[in-house]
Amino acid sequence: MKIAIVEDEYLASSYLKTILEQQAILQIAEITVLKSVKEAVNFFNENRIDLAFMDIHLGDGKSLEIFEKTIVSCPVIFITAYDSYAISVFKHFTIDYLLKPFEEQELLEALSKFKKIKDSFNSDTTLQSLVAIENPENTKIQRHFLVNHGYKLISINESEITYFTATGKHLFIHVQSGNSYLYNNTLTDIINSLDPFYFFKINRKYIVHRNSIKEVVKHTAQKIELILTVPSVENDAILISKKEINNFKNWLDQ
Repeated sequence: MKIAIVEDEYLASSYLKTILEQQAILQIAEITVLKSVKEAVNFFNENRIDLAFMDIHLGDGKSLEIFEKTIVSCPVIFITAYDSYAISVFKHFTIDYLLKPFEEQELLEALSKFKKIKDSFNSDTTLQSLVAIENPENTKIQRHFLVNHGYKLISINESEITYFTATGKHLFIHVQSGNSYLYNNTLTDIINSLDPFYFFKINRKYIVHRNSIKEVVKHTAQKIELILTVPSVENDAILISKKEINNFKNWLDQ
């Protein structure tokens, strides 16, 4: 296994490299330390690796620039000093994060998590997570949703929502009372404005609220069903997409 460390602080990269060399969770053949955006871009242009550690801020720029200039197809564990909101974004979209200053045990836990989910890793979400963290001012969490109900306008608080469903070209908000309301948006767009701690897009049709999950039923390793506090109006089994199963488990584990 080949690993890259993108970190411009010598003490931080040395500390991380030493632990990686001494741990027994992964068999590592090579560790490359990169100190800048420029070095990282050149390296990823010519090399394929299995896992990368990336600090957010580097001497010549930010990690986001690496993703804009080259393809990083491997899982990434970010190293950050960001606040709790950013951490929830990391947990939702990435393999893991390390919050500076981190302990050895935290790194070992991140490696164990990587070992479990590396086969189902989806690189498409890595850039999305980094964009959200690097531009927190552009990432506004929506707490209320205005819907039409007859001759009235109703503002639905996020805490009332049990799930969102997509039916054809329409998006519906389902609430604890059992009512549902047509909402002018799409499932793909709305997930980007929801609080990632409370909401998770389990498949192409459903976004569920954490507090609406009554039971998680494991039929097989690749077939997991959700039982919600408010049953689906379609009375169909609500299944988690296979590629989201591990991400969903990590999300529940927050």
